[in-house]
Amino acid sequence: MESLFWVSLTIIIYSYFIYPLVLFTFSGIKQAFSDTKYLWRRHQRRTLNIKDYPAVTVIIAAYNEESCIKARIENLLSLDYPKEKLTLLIGSDGSNDQTADILSAFNIENLHVHIFNTNRGKMSVLNDLVEKTIDDIIIFSDANTHFQSDTITQLARHFNNDKVGAVCGELHLVDGDTGDNKDNVYWRYEQVLKFHESRLNALQGANGAIYAIRKSLFMPLPANTIVDDFHIAMNVAKQGFRLVYDPEAIAVEEIAPNLAEEKGRRVRIGLGNYQAFFKMSWALNPLLGWRFVAYISHKVCRWFVPHLMLIVLISNVLLLDSGFYQAILAAQLIFYFTAFYGIKQQADNKKTTTLIALLAFFVAMNLALMRGFIKYFSSNVQGTWQRTTR
Repeated sequence: MESLFWVSLTIIIYSYFIYPLVLFTFSGIKQAFSDTKYLWRRHQRRTLNIKDYPAVTVIIAAYNEESCIKARIENLLSLDYPKEKLTLLIGSDGSNDQTADILSAFNIENLHVHIFNTNRGKMSVLNDLVEKTIDDIIIFSDANTHFQSDTITQLARHFNNDKVGAVCGELHLVDGDTGDNKDNVYWRYEQVLKFHESRLNALQGANGAIYAIRKSLFMPLPANTIVDDFHIAMNVAKQGFRLVYDPEAIAVEEIAPNLAEEKGRRVRIGLGNYQAFFKMSWALNPLLGWRFVAYISHKVCRWFVPHLMLIVLISNVLLLDSGFYQAILAAQLIFYFTAFYGIKQQADNKKTTTLIALLAFFVAMNLALMRGFIKYFSSNVQGTWQRTTR
């Protein structure tokens, strides 16, 4: 029982604290060698001239997005990217609000709208839209996301390198009422990991709000795929191409207006994570090097943290004959009490300290993961969706 306690606790600590330190160390070494090589050979770094801009298609699958779809189209049409090299391909997936009517009202040459009468799910729409695309570069995004004026330029510049198969941008979360950036500590921590994993060609997936891939590398996925962005990007890596993270390619999205919507989103993502784990056995190959290390450390270990937390708590209760373990149990109880206090405060729209908010986020995220795990094994996973603000 003591071994079970320490193994479980060690995996949790490794995933969140030790792995990042190892990652930063090797990323720094890789960058030092890269800079030295550049200075020694004095080769010019590649730049992207206007004549080199590739033709790109932005693809969005929308479901009941009447509140934001018009603004989204206008945002894409206002970008700095050359209009003759930009195509917009939008699909309404059986929307039962005014989404289809709003899309159909546009009469713009480079905007192509496809109205699907049946709600089949996001992945089905993406499969259909990609098949209709003629450009070499595809940019996936969401209906409730806004790009900065140079976002597509920042994404597209990386495809000058033939080894790059996909590029993931950075998503900034803002408050819908104030416009304040609400990126919390954990979100920023994840962005730092992405940056350093990208250096080691070990980036894990992409963010569905902002990423680009070569069309030739797109692999159609089953209709019931939940975390489509993760699957699509990882399939690019599976074919031997690089995934790049560019923090200068920025998208902006509003945070969920309430905890209920955010909780539902997290549970569904959790369900999708376990779906990905049981479908992506190829990523468990140690011969993949850093991609394998990052997948195990950053994804697999994280996905099973709620299970490990439960094991740590139960095994700790069974080891109470020692004063040491009594103290650890007391610390655990304080940890959970503080986290649930933070969750309650957030539910009541009350402010908390940064530390309490972080603990609340951590516990709420892992509760949602556990619910997703249970849902994966207790229900028939469907690809159809219910709209959320995020």
